[in-house]
Amino acid sequence: MNKNIMEHIETASLDELRQLQVERLKKTLKHAYDNSAVYKQKFDELGVHPDDFNCLEDLAKFPFTTKQDLRDHYPFGMFAVPQEQIVRIHASSGTTGQPTVVGYTQHDINIWSDVVARSLRAAGLSHKDTIQVSYGYGLFTGGLGAHYGVERLGATVIPMSGGQTDKQAQLIHDFKPTALMVTPSYCLNIIEALEKKFGSAKNCSIKTGVFGAEPWTNEMRKEIETRLGIDALDIYGLSEVMGPGVAMECLESKDGPTIWEDHFYPEIINPETGEVLADGELGELVFTTITKEGMPMIRYRTRDLTRLLPGTARTMRRMDKIVGRSDDMMIIRGVNVFPSQIEEQILQIPQLIANYQIQICKQGHLDTLHIRTEMRQDSSPQLAIQIANQLKAQIKTMVGISVSVEVLNEGGLPRSEGKAQRVFDIRKSA
Repeated sequence: MNKNIMEHIETASLDELRQLQVERLKKTLKHAYDNSAVYKQKFDELGVHPDDFNCLEDLAKFPFTTKQDLRDHYPFGMFAVPQEQIVRIHASSGTTGQPTVVGYTQHDINIWSDVVARSLRAAGLSHKDTIQVSYGYGLFTGGLGAHYGVERLGATVIPMSGGQTDKQAQLIHDFKPTALMVTPSYCLNIIEALEKKFGSAKNCSIKTGVFGAEPWTNEMRKEIETRLGIDALDIYGLSEVMGPGVAMECLESKDGPTIWEDHFYPEIINPETGEVLADGELGELVFTTITKEGMPMIRYRTRDLTRLLPGTARTMRRMDKIVGRSDDMMIIRGVNVFPSQIEEQILQIPQLIANYQIQICKQGHLDTLHIRTEMRQDSSPQLAIQIANQLKAQIKTMVGISVSVEVLNEGGLPRSEGKAQRVFDIRKSA
């Protein structure tokens, strides 16, 4: 098959897509009920049976799955096949509790490789490209998920992994990859290394960046595209559902990731009530895997806040930019604040770079935010106070809260080598 040709299902009619989803959901619900003690118990407790599913709207009758379910049944209690059929295990880092473990059959690995290859084709890439994978390898799904997809595409993979930023820049210079797969925050570190080493990042070989594993704003996209001279595209995934490649932004539209709905069925719910919301409404993204064998996920609550939009470049629906996670929302003096809102304001000031920290502090009895950010090397030190005041004013106007701002010299804050930690709660340590 020509590797640039879209698969039929990507442009099939909506009726054809919905019919396929119903067929696959029926099989998945039965497979989960028959082979997972956890799902059998959850279905029975709610009084639903796979036979109760006849149309897509019926999915709302079935129970949600949460990260806590995976922790409660650590390590392998959510698997729906015998252990000998599991060919790979991934796990989250477990920074907020017990790690969540995911198991894959060979069929699952094949599907995963297919959807990542499809994602790369949607980014305009083909077997002629060389792709540097700078996501971390190991238990994190990013590195190996991307790697297998690049190989399935038939492209050349440079399995760099995360870290060793100077070496990342040197390999880009020496091996001349045409694409880079990495977290957006770490891409900025690679750009800094390229600029320091070679004077500019713009004239390197990379033409496309495939960025995922953390939310990022359109302002950060502009920053990366300008400094690296590339098309920056959004890939979405999460380990519990599969890994990278659940959804991918298409090069021709660049209007939000298209969800590969023939494998992952999306819903948007009210995070408070669990009620399913109409397309276009903002809420929490929920996924049901509809082709996964090893560990099917029924109505998995991602905590990501977004909305479902009609398809454009493909038949399948798109997801809007993630505005935040329901568990990273900060409530400051009654105002809901997401890190992405702060980042947006930082990146509207040309002298500031997209490396920042948000500290949640106590001022008397009130919660408050202290923003630490960096200004570019070519900015004069006397500008720091002026810039801090400008950022304070913008955040007050656009977000609706008063904050304190500290502007450091470039390099004053730690650099991440993967997912960036932006929010630090120092209320207890103060």
